[in-house]
Amino acid sequence: MKNVVDVSVILCAYNEEDVIEDSIVKVDNVMMKTGWNYEIVVVDDGSVDNTRERAFKCRDEKNNHHVKVVGHRKNAGKGSAIRTGFANAEGKFIVTIDSDLDVDPYLIPNYVEALKMNDIAVASKWNPKSHTTMTSRRKILSFGFNALSRLLTGIKLRDTQTGLKAFRRIVFERMSPKFTVERYAFDLEMMSACNHAGFRIVELPVDVHVDSMVGFREILTMSKDMVKVAYRLRVKKYYQRT
Repeated sequence: MKNVVDVSVILCAYNEEDVIEDSIVKVDNVMMKTGWNYEIVVVDDGSVDNTRERAFKCRDEKNNHHVKVVGHRKNAGKGSAIRTGFANAEGKFIVTIDSDLDVDPYLIPNYVEALKMNDIAVASKWNPKSHTTMTSRRKILSFGFNALSRLLTGIKLRDTQTGLKAFRRIVFERMSPKFTVERYAFDLEMMSACNHAGFRIVELPVDVHVDSMVGFREILTMSKDMVKVAYRLRVKKYYQRT
């Protein structure tokens, strides 16, 4: 009889050949201590480097049956990668975490435990107990994006973009078909839609180190997607739970 998977951890990766093996090992070490039956679903989002090969290497050299490696032939964006991860995940609880090591995975068990009383647990850089390292420019951009997204969508969360979240499986089963954003504003759409649908969401502390830069093109794309999400949310009532 096949064992029931308690937790699926989805690692989305794009051109992360330098860190993907460390990311898998770090997540594996955290999950190994929990006593849960778990899996790590690595989604290679069309990388043009050796990300996928190194993920397979990490799985095969250690004969790690917890690791699955799936992917796209071409880069499709974070939203598409997470949906692919979920399509290949078997867990009762789903965790998504960035594979670039910006977020420390040691808190994953806390997020899963929070699902006993909530439907979704999200990381917040602005939680008083969080430890956040980022440039002043990124702080300003992050604060501005959050303020504008709260104004347009009505969502009360202080942070939708930090790369650690945990969900009851039923959330993805009900809401995933509604998601349309493929790239940078996917997290905003996901949280806004789930908030609108009435799911219970809790914000938790996180340890995060952000040193990547955000270009003008990314900011423009996120802004366009934010407006589209707000339109579908407030005008079309697209995300309303059936």
